[in-house]
Amino acid sequence: MPPRVAPVIPAPIDTNSIFYVHPSEGLNSVVVTPCLNGSNYLSWSRSMCRALGAKNKFAFVDGSLPVPDLQDLNRSAWERCNHLIHSWILNSVSELIAQTLVFHENCFDVWQDLQERFSKIDRIRIATIRSSINNLKQGSKSILEYFTEMKALWEELHSHRPIPSCTCVHQCRCAAMRDARNFYLEDQVIQFLTGLNSEFSVVKTQILLMDPLPTLNKVYSLVVQEESNNQSLIPADESNLLVNASDA
Repeated sequence: MPPRVAPVIPAPIDTNSIFYVHPSEGLNSVVVTPCLNGSNYLSWSRSMCRALGAKNKFAFVDGSLPVPDLQDLNRSAWERCNHLIHSWILNSVSELIAQTLVFHENCFDVWQDLQERFSKIDRIRIATIRSSINNLKQGSKSILEYFTEMKALWEELHSHRPIPSCTCVHQCRCAAMRDARNFYLEDQVIQFLTGLNSEFSVVKTQILLMDPLPTLNKVYSLVVQEESNNQSLIPADESNLLVNASDA
């Protein structure tokens, strides 16, 4: 009778290892909402990247982690992580899209499939966003509501058209890229000020005369302060009239 060979018991996986999975994590541990429906790929992929990064699992989908050989001691750990990530992605896409992904064996292939299908530049959407930005006015909205709506549009536009950065081997000495970024940020400030109601014309002019032009967040803070000042200047009798009208 041949001698018995003790089974190889894998060593415990270090908690800092990319193959580590917490005992509480399962197939439903990651669900990104809203689910991917095709048109929201850019925002969805960003959220999914953050979720995978928080779990120390993004390397499984970006191609930087090679698949271990069958004889590799990490193979079983890799397969477990691969199945988990595949399930997390399926949980975070629409049912129709999920049906096209179930037969992939590698979560990297799943990620590549989605990227190839949905990450193409959507020029129609870019045109729609630009039109929305140009036509957006404060109107009856508060400064917070107006600012939030405009910033969301700028953020979406940036996801389609990110500010380019220099990729030269030797860092450029000219300020072209820096100036391009500054012009882009100044456009946001100018567009925000342009859409304000007429009661902010004074503070708008004051801000536009500043050199350098403040950041968008700083401008928002100045305009909110002006909004508070305007509200505090409402005569008491007019304020009571507004309150009574709202109670009627």
